[in-house]
Amino acid sequence: MELTPQQLSQYNGTDASKPIYVAVRGRIFDVTNGKSFYGPGGPYALFAGKDASRALAKMSKNDEDVSPSLEGLTEKEIGVLDDWEKKFEAKYPVIGRVVS
Repeated sequence: MELTPQQLSQYNGTDASKPIYVAVRGRIFDVTNGKSFYGPGGPYALFAGKDASRALAKMSKNDEDVSPSLEGLTEKEIGVLDDWEKKFEAKYPVIGRVVS
C-alpha cells in the first residue's frame, strides 16, 4: 500500500472504524494495537497519521519535529531513530510506504 502524507493523516485514530498508522523513515506501521499510546489522548497521539521520524530521533513531542525530515540530525539522534525503528519492527506490522 502506498499513501500520500495527506492520505496517511486520515489514519490518526480519530475515526474508530480506521486503523492507526505511524510512519518511520517512510515505512507505514499499523500501530492500532498500541491504541492506548497512539490513539486520541495517548502520550504519542501526535505521531498518529504522520511520519514521526524526526520527532522520534530527537525524542521530541514538539509539533514542528513531527516530520519525515532527517536533515541536520546528529549521529546520536540517527542512532536513537534506529532503535525506535527496531522497536516498531518488532511490535507492529509494516503495511506500506509514504509516497509524495
